[in-house]
Amino acid sequence: MKIIVDAMGGDNAPQAPVRGALAAAKEYGVEVVLVGRGEGILSVLEQDGLHNLPAGVEIAHADQVVEMCDNPATAFREKKNSSLTIGLTMLKNGEGDAFVSAGSTGALLSAATLLVKRVKGIRRAALAPVVPTGKGGAILIDCGANAECTPEYLLQFAFMGSYYAERVLGCPEPRVGLLNIGAEESKGTDLQRETLVLLKKAGEEGRINFVGNVEAREAVEGAVDVIVCDGYSGNIFLKTMEGTGLFMARELKKMFKKNLLTKLAAVLVSGGLREFKKLMSSSEVGGTALIGISRPVIKAHGSSDDYAMKNAVRQAVQFASSGIIEDITENIDHMRLPTGLQKAGRGETGDEK
Repeated sequence: MKIIVDAMGGDNAPQAPVRGALAAAKEYGVEVVLVGRGEGILSVLEQDGLHNLPAGVEIAHADQVVEMCDNPATAFREKKNSSLTIGLTMLKNGEGDAFVSAGSTGALLSAATLLVKRVKGIRRAALAPVVPTGKGGAILIDCGANAECTPEYLLQFAFMGSYYAERVLGCPEPRVGLLNIGAEESKGTDLQRETLVLLKKAGEEGRINFVGNVEAREAVEGAVDVIVCDGYSGNIFLKTMEGTGLFMARELKKMFKKNLLTKLAAVLVSGGLREFKKLMSSSEVGGTALIGISRPVIKAHGSSDDYAMKNAVRQAVQFASSGIIEDITENIDHMRLPTGLQKAGRGETGDEK
């Protein structure tokens, strides 16, 4: 398997993407293509005492870099020789099995949609991170790619999230819940109420294991394995979880530093604290899958270090070998509304024909 890595994407590029990719190649036995400025990539290798490319690693030179300040909707077109554009073009042409980048989320989403294309019939690709819960973890779909959604988008997110949870997380018959402000069917806006009807029907037909509306509190406790929501709500949910984790970690640290007894207590529970930190760390997951694109794409966090990038490559390997895209393609007819029920505004630029 060959994974294409954007060596120039992220706050710590090219060091973190290059070192993380090399570590992944060694640990997981995959081939890696590092896309970016060749001199910069070779400089990182030399810093680490490597004067030749390791077996299974190659460089695809790209002069330009998509910066965070660039227009995300047009950057990949304006910078045709960027690591992002060249890497995704390689993916499109079958020169690799998956693409990993820690660069601009908006630019990656736009470029993947318009270069690699969505699975035919999928209205919108979605960002689907694994978030920690009381029962291990859950797929949150969407977490920010689509701020405004239709019921059909959320129906498709539910199917795609279910396939991902089953194939990658190894969760049989994943429980799918619709994020809402209450469990009652009358709760939420028109979007949630209309989506609920579609998801209930899919559940009754045995297409997905839909368990109904789920509040954020119950979702964090582990009530479901797939949390379905629009990108606006999902991003708030995700950022709230991240902020709460940081707040709790900071307060625990202050509490354990109060006096000698609390410091001794900290030593006794240090193992548990490390596990808690690991549970809340995005570096352990590696990245966020961009589901709905016709080829596997992983978005790593912009601040990813070597370890996070290595895990992002691991996630790309899992995605590429999972069969999720085949699941989506084979079941697309169950994920679309009849033409007469589709609302206007779904034929925007970039939609699959």
